[in-house]
Amino acid sequence: MRLYSDEFGKLWLKLSKELKNQMEVGLAPTITEGQLNVLELLMTNERMKPSDLIEYLSTTPAAVTTLLDRMEKGELIVRERDEKDRRIVWVNVTDKGKAECERGMRIREQLLDSYLSRVSAHNQKLLIYLLGKVAN
Repeated sequence: MRLYSDEFGKLWLKLSKELKNQMEVGLAPTITEGQLNVLELLMTNERMKPSDLIEYLSTTPAAVTTLLDRMEKGELIVRERDEKDRRIVWVNVTDKGKAECERGMRIREQLLDSYLSRVSAHNQKLLIYLLGKVAN
């Protein structure tokens, strides 16, 4: 079995690096892949507190603050104090952030489609099934 885990690990690392690099090139210079992840979270959850993002991003509070600072400077998000409790800060997506999120999702979809088009529809379903088994 060790042979398969080594081969799987090598292929997974190669594919992950390729996808990350191609996403960063496609998204530049407006956003990064990390920013796209935040935008997608915010679009799904409407608005979030910075502390809510930590569990999804697997990072530190300081890193989230730095990321949000850059996103706010790029006009992708706005931070607003809660009207009832001024200690709470909400992060909301701007119109520019929504447009960049949609662009980023299209880029990712096209990139993944280009990889998946290398195999038949049947094998695409099989790959998704097997990855689901590995992931769960």
